[in-house]
Amino acid sequence: MNIAIVGTGYVGLVSGACFAETGATVTCVDVDENKIEALKKGIIPIYEPGLDELVVKNVRAGRLKFSTCLPDIINEQEIVFTAVGTPPDEDGSADLKYVLQVAKTIGENLNRYLVVVTKSTVPVGTSRKVYTAIKKELDKRGVDVQFDVASNPEFLKEGNAIKDFMSPDRVVIGVESERAKKILTKLYKPFLINNFRVIFMDIPSAEMTKYAANSMLATRISFMNDIANLCELVGADVNKVRAGIGSDTRIGRKFLYAGCGYGGSCFPKDVKALIKTADDNGYSLEVLKAVERVNERQKGVMFEKLKRSFNGESLAGKKIALWGLAFKPETDDMRESTALVVMKKLLDEGCIVTAYDPEAMKECKRIMGDSIIYCNDMYEAVNGADALLLLTEWKEFRLPDWEAIGRSMNRKLVLDGRNIYDKEDLNEHGFEYHCIGK
Repeated sequence: MNIAIVGTGYVGLVSGACFAETGATVTCVDVDENKIEALKKGIIPIYEPGLDELVVKNVRAGRLKFSTCLPDIINEQEIVFTAVGTPPDEDGSADLKYVLQVAKTIGENLNRYLVVVTKSTVPVGTSRKVYTAIKKELDKRGVDVQFDVASNPEFLKEGNAIKDFMSPDRVVIGVESERAKKILTKLYKPFLINNFRVIFMDIPSAEMTKYAANSMLATRISFMNDIANLCELVGADVNKVRAGIGSDTRIGRKFLYAGCGYGGSCFPKDVKALIKTADDNGYSLEVLKAVERVNERQKGVMFEKLKRSFNGESLAGKKIALWGLAFKPETDDMRESTALVVMKKLLDEGCIVTAYDPEAMKECKRIMGDSIIYCNDMYEAVNGADALLLLTEWKEFRLPDWEAIGRSMNRKLVLDGRNIYDKEDLNEHGFEYHCIGK
């Protein structure tokens, strides 16, 4: 089965490699010639555990190919997936120019039946716009070529994307014709064999499902962060509260961890886009607007705790160490990360900022330049520091040598933004310790 995936970002490259692993012949297409040449050499532009090995394996097997020219290959395909970016506009709406450009290119070159599947995260109604854009170009050419559009949103978690794709909770497909459904059923047959859930529905419902899912998860995070902040004021322990409510099967335990705010490529963007979609349709999503406000406030909590720890003393000239820069572990993605907010506040106060992250150092330097000091490891970062802020819960941060850290820090102050340390343990080593929700 021949398929093409337009866009070799996170979603496109992971999807292409995984579809190739199931036996499909996949061509990943991108206009960035340097990226395509690098991929042909096995150089992966993003960090995702297991992805480089999967790409190399399927390239060698001849099932995964790369191209910069969709028109050259389009009429060899049964399915073309669109996995290009949909960055937020200033008003929060999703920018569809790349999605519609792909649709225009398809309409300009299509000569045989094709299923066009949107995998990018797009607002409800986008598939109709894609259909219209393709049909407009076909009409310009005066040709009558049949095609179908479909929606197949992704639900991959960065850092666990390969497993999520190959062993999904569910596959959601929005489709409007039996012909397209039959072709997509064939593509996902390897997943059906293993009894994974492939849920077919109408296209608007599939488009809405993606936004609703991410918004629900973001809501749980912001709810627990709100509860955590209240716990601090009334003397409760948010970890015990989480255990208490998570044991209720109606609630469950996932996404109930308090912390210093969510970030990433999906949650912030999708919450904004769903709010904008509702506003455009004359409805106000009050819960999600509160979710967004709580999260923005939460990203400043660590800085406020730091200021309180110094009892009004100026932070100017203080050396502050950061452990973790990525928005979550097992990725180098810093989009909307709490670290970006914290670094800006620290620099505005005149602090000297040292930082270490296992994977996101290069990305941080691209964003922040030389405004902070980049360290080779976690211990170098805390040398001479007046405080340590834990912002990303990488595994290698879980069991540090507190004795060595205590000897190297100027002040033994730890602020734990992910609640991974034990207060009694830190206190025994002479540290002042603060976390979220206690």
